[in-house]
Amino acid sequence: MSIQNKQTVLVIDDEPLNIKVLSQALSPWYRVKAATSGADGIRVAASDDPPDLILLDIAMPGMDGYEVCDQLKSNHATKQIPVIFITARNSTEDEAAGLERGAVDYITKPFSLPIVMARIRNQLLLKIKTDMLEQLVSIDSLTEVANRRRFDEMLDQEWRRSVRNESPLSIIMIDVDYFKALNDSFGHAAGDICLKQIALALKNSLRRSSDTLARYGGEEFAAILPNISHADAMKLAEQMRVNVEAQAIIHPRSPLGPHVTVSLGLTTAQPKMHESPAQLLVQADEMLYQAKQEGRNRIKGANLAANS
Repeated sequence: MSIQNKQTVLVIDDEPLNIKVLSQALSPWYRVKAATSGADGIRVAASDDPPDLILLDIAMPGMDGYEVCDQLKSNHATKQIPVIFITARNSTEDEAAGLERGAVDYITKPFSLPIVMARIRNQLLLKIKTDMLEQLVSIDSLTEVANRRRFDEMLDQEWRRSVRNESPLSIIMIDVDYFKALNDSFGHAAGDICLKQIALALKNSLRRSSDTLARYGGEEFAAILPNISHADAMKLAEQMRVNVEAQAIIHPRSPLGPHVTVSLGLTTAQPKMHESPAQLLVQADEMLYQAKQEGRNRIKGANLAANS
């Protein structure tokens, strides 16, 4: 297994020797990250490359393990990362306190490495299954792109990332032109096939793994484009429009021509802490409305980042 495909374990412990022992045992099987303070551990956990599991000591200077766990579980970006306490505190009360804070396991020192490895392996296997289930409930069953639930989650995540990095964020709202007329002509089964083809064309227009395409509802799609200029987002939106039209999906009742087309509304903003991503959605939807009012099969865009 390549290191890129390995799961990541973060060890948070103020004792370098403990980190060394665990790292040596784990590194043949997992990527290992280390932090010698609670604050550093929280920073690593909340980074753009979060761990799959955290091994956390309790007795640390400054911020102890309980407080670290509390902060991890209260942060949307880190609350789903499983935490195992590894500590010299061996009382029933300490173990209960750790598990009540949301830890998935509690291991006391001195520990047996084979037992620690087995418990880590079990938790990481469980996480793989949980992630697979999460992915299943995040995918639109018809088009196999992200669903509305996943879109909302990703928009919130990318908004917060853009605030943190002071980078622009773009949203594209996409609507299939005269889709009801297509359904009326050929039936819903043909309409479903059309939506699948359009979703594939839109998805193939994206070139970055950070971009997200979702079925927003009915015949409407939406794309989240983090850290992209308004000009480049407009180019991408035009590529989407062209790629859909190039599918040459027959539409006998479209006043725009013989094939299915889409209208797109785009907004680019510079997210601010005190603002909401809902504002970006509203503006992108307004741009889509204008594109449809002006004749459809076109793009309307607004660059709010230029005014911030």
